Amino acid sequence: MSEKLPGRQIEISWPDLGITVTADLDDRNPALADALWESLPYQSLQGHALIAGEHLYHVAPIPSLLHTPHTTRIPDRRAAPNGTVFCSGLQHLGIKYGTLTEPMPATPVGQIREADMPALLEAGAAIWDAVYSTKKQIHVEVRRSGEPGGHRIPTLRAADATAARLIADIVAETERIWLAPPAELDDLHQGIIPSGAGNFGTVLPTLLFVNGETRPLGYAAYGGLVRAAVQDMPLDSLVHMARLLVGVPAEFLGYCGLEKLWAFTRRYLDVLDRLDRDDFYAVTSQMALYVNCLGGWNLQLYPWETGDDLRQQPVRTA
Repeated sequence: MSEKLPGRQIEISWPDLGITVTADLDDRNPALADALWESLPYQSLQGHALIAGEHLYHVAPIPSLLHTPHTTRIPDRRAAPNGTVFCSGLQHLGIKYGTLTEPMPATPVGQIREADMPALLEAGAAIWDAVYSTKKQIHVEVRRSGEPGGHRIPTLRAADATAARLIADIVAETERIWLAPPAELDDLHQGIIPSGAGNFGTVLPTLLFVNGETRPLGYAAYGGLVRAAVQDMPLDSLVHMARLLVGVPAEFLGYCGLEKLWAFTRRYLDVLDRLDRDDFYAVTSQMALYVNCLGGWNLQLYPWETGDDLRQQPVRTA
């Protein structure tokens, strides 16, 4: 059984939909709940699971989510009660609002109040329609209950001057694209591709490859490097792994149109040998948040309805 954390209620609001729900944070994962609470208020682009079922999630501007240890882990989130609120190492805040198909472990931090479940279901249906069909951009605001809203992108500090300048530029770009689509991704999804990436004038394969490369670059490469830094991997090994993991996908994504990402990556690779562990953590965390933001926009802008005629068929039995 979980215990509510006294005075720890949060409001999750979708102003575009006129819907607000309240969640009680609890003691199942106090470190994660603290990280969320201390980051409030913030705003983000609201997303929806695309293959896992009735699940809402968005990128949360909380660098520590990448590495904060969990106390309680649900081995299969399909069994969690509807309305469960999760924080994940993918830098997401998620809400289960119905049936899930993916047997994924998850770390709960709270529960939507029962009285707000009808509103949550209404929000889930509207957000699915926006992500899959209409492409309407729906923003979410998460704030302490009864307190004003707001938004900010956290800036991590680096002692090295070159690293500090890179962080400042990454933060400025992240702020610019956090609630409005990046121009380069907007162009790409309209078929404007300066390099000509895409055989015989096609666009959809390029969009698919961009989506497929961006998500693991943020979730696995940069997120993994941050976790390794916190877990005391030797600094020379961190630098070596960074060079192995991030350059090739970022160069490819630059060719596809994400030229700012490729420019930031080149600067990141150039500065690596100057960094101590704290500066490595700071720059890598800032890159992770930026790339995860790009990933969220990819999922919003991608024309999922293009394949709507392709539907699942009954599973064959022997």
